[in-house]
Amino acid sequence: MDINLILVVAAALVGIGLGALITYMVIKKANAAKADGIIKVAEAEAEVIKKTKMLQAKERFDQLKLDHEKVINEKNLAIQQSENRIKQKEQSIAQKQEQVQRKDSELDALRQNLTHQLELVNAKQEEVDKFHKRQVQQLETLSGLKAEDAKAQLVESLKAEARTDALSHIKDIVDEAKINASKEAKKVVIQTIQRVATEHAIENSVSVFHIESDEVKGRIIGREGRNIRALEAATGIEIIVDDTPEAIILSGFDPVRREIARLALHQLVTDGRIHPARIEEVVEKVKKQIEEEIIEIGKRTTIDLGIHGLHPELIRMVGRMKYRSSYGQNLLQHSREVANLCATMAAELGLNVKAAKRAGLLHDIGKVPDDSPEVPHAILGMQLAEKYKEKPEICNAIGAHHDEIEMTTLLSPIVQVCDAISGARPGARREVVEQYIKRLKDLEALALSYPGVDKTYAIQAGRELRVLVSSDKVTDKDAEALSFDISQRIQTEMTYPGQVKVTVIRETRAVNFAK
Repeated sequence: MDINLILVVAAALVGIGLGALITYMVIKKANAAKADGIIKVAEAEAEVIKKTKMLQAKERFDQLKLDHEKVINEKNLAIQQSENRIKQKEQSIAQKQEQVQRKDSELDALRQNLTHQLELVNAKQEEVDKFHKRQVQQLETLSGLKAEDAKAQLVESLKAEARTDALSHIKDIVDEAKINASKEAKKVVIQTIQRVATEHAIENSVSVFHIESDEVKGRIIGREGRNIRALEAATGIEIIVDDTPEAIILSGFDPVRREIARLALHQLVTDGRIHPARIEEVVEKVKKQIEEEIIEIGKRTTIDLGIHGLHPELIRMVGRMKYRSSYGQNLLQHSREVANLCATMAAELGLNVKAAKRAGLLHDIGKVPDDSPEVPHAILGMQLAEKYKEKPEICNAIGAHHDEIEMTTLLSPIVQVCDAISGARPGARREVVEQYIKRLKDLEALALSYPGVDKTYAIQAGRELRVLVSSDKVTDKDAEALSFDISQRIQTEMTYPGQVKVTVIRETRAVNFAK
């Protein structure tokens, strides 16, 4: 029974395998038939594509052929036109050659004619020369002189006559030139003066400080006058508080000090805090402001006059001119006026206008430094200009405007003349004021020459001299002796009206800081 079962199972397995084999063979044949169909379809499509591409390629070839033929035709046409132009030019050249040949033949004929005429002229000239020689021989026979001798006498006679005429003509020209030069010089000076507007400069030795009410006067005076004393000691200006309503007088010969005192008073009154410590603080602050303002004035002046490239120190000196005077004439206004006069005169004479204006502005720069040595201001100004790299012609114009040195350029006489024009007009200067200011400066310089002296202030029109000394260098006894010595020197060395009060001030201050 087991064997039969095994046989049955084996038979079943064999049947299954044969069935599977038969199925595989059937499927393989079906796939092969399907693949043949796909290949045939692909071959048909490929044939269609091939024919399409061949047609497109043929059309493209035909188009390129047409384009190429078109280009060839255009080039052939251009070549044909060029050949035609060349033929026309050849014809024109041939015609011109014919014309040139005709001209050459005409010139040959003309040359032959001229040669013939020249031969005739030469023959005539020979005849004339022979006739001239016969005439000269006849003249020599009649006059008894040879031709060379007669010629020499004639030349000498003509020379003498020409020399006489020339000398007379030269004299007339020189006289006319002198007259015209004088007229032209007067014309230039008059036009220069007329074209420059002038201002009458008025310099005072006092300034008026206006206040809102008389109540402020008491606060300015302070307890027992300590505020006024502190302000006078800090600025060197005499402060006069009198019955003048709503006004305080600031008296001092130095305009810079007066301006510092005026601005300091204005700030103190505006702020309301007026006491000695605050006064010293405000005065120091105002001094810095004035220095900045001086620089700004110098820059603005150079910009207004169109002067460029000045050294910063020269610009500062130009600004300081506003607070200086020359014989009562404001130095900055005077220098601006001279600069404009120089520019106008240089333009009339055809010289460098900018250089003339620069020299005119800087011509009195030697009056500005406070610590000026005992040299003329023109020489000092020239030295300052040389120090700050100004051109030699500018330096010479500055140094020579009062004839201290020789003038070497045309700018120098122009600056000298314009300086005289500016100072000589009516009302420009007051020599009395200049002498007064010089006396006050000499008074301060005398006291400042002593050792231990820090500051000196001449106040009350020179009737009082205040001397501030260092407390660590000068004792109380030394202060008394110093006051006596200064008064004796003033009495013996200086000329002054009335009497001069010498006050020596010695202060001891103890300063510490809480940190």
